[in-house]
Amino acid sequence: MSPNSFQIVEETSDAIDEVNQLKGRLWDSEAQFSKDKNAAEFRQYLDACDRVKLFYKEQHADYVTAKQTLDFNIEIRKRFEKLNHAEMGIWEAMELLNTMQDDSDPDVRSSLRFLVLQELMRNPGQTSVTQIEHLLQTAEAIRRDGKPEWMQVVGLVHDLGKLLATFQPEGQWAIVGDTFPVGCQFSEKNIYPDTFASNPDFNNKQLMTECGIYTPHCGLDNVLLSWGHDEYLYLVLKNQCTLPQEGLWMIRYHSFYPWHRENAYRQLCNEGDQRALAAVQAFNPYDLYSKSDDPVDPEKLKPYYMGLINKFFPEKLRW
Repeated sequence: MSPNSFQIVEETSDAIDEVNQLKGRLWDSEAQFSKDKNAAEFRQYLDACDRVKLFYKEQHADYVTAKQTLDFNIEIRKRFEKLNHAEMGIWEAMELLNTMQDDSDPDVRSSLRFLVLQELMRNPGQTSVTQIEHLLQTAEAIRRDGKPEWMQVVGLVHDLGKLLATFQPEGQWAIVGDTFPVGCQFSEKNIYPDTFASNPDFNNKQLMTECGIYTPHCGLDNVLLSWGHDEYLYLVLKNQCTLPQEGLWMIRYHSFYPWHRENAYRQLCNEGDQRALAAVQAFNPYDLYSKSDDPVDPEKLKPYYMGLINKFFPEKLRW
């Protein structure tokens, strides 16, 4: 994927984040830094920009290429489960992700993303941040609230799954966006639920029951979520780090909005998923609300975060 193509992915990802914003000292204590954010303005999908609506229409339903279907999700995991696409450390991965953004126009006021922000946030003074800056802003917000080191690390790495853009030919529909289970009935709590009507799975009567291929309360560990950067990073890290389970849940489920925000898909959850839900809800404000925080200096922060990286990860990981 070319730098310009990745910029399009990022602009869509940023737009999705802004839409998710428009609705609204233990690791699971209330996030202090976001208390002054206007939660009443968040997640107003009816006012979302056409870019986001078109993205979800493409992701949810496409007879021609059969995108986020059960079959696609089974096959894509076979392609990536061997983790044989690259070998690199965490900071190296952060720097690679950073180079994938086209910085030829750093002022968001003259970029497509500004049109999204202007419509959604009515804030023409907003400026863009690089990938590495967003990761560090998220980690720093968690750090300022006195959360444990492992949660700071989660903030630092949570979007590294976007490196999918370098490893797969599929477009942005297989990288970013809210996630949802495949192999069962699509919930009305999903974003733009009407767009699923053209998904090939929609007319499969065996799949379109409340639980579909799953047994009731099987647990989310046993559920296939739509493929994207969350699922990929979870696949990479689950056997290559010492993060606690709560951290892995934060990574895997932070885009699963129909579940952690809208209370959907509870028929698939078991008792253990309540712990996962608490973890994701504790993390979510840091991901959503930190992008407009004060600028960060990656080189100044690198020694601190390299110390944390060395605590939780090997020198090189398989991707």
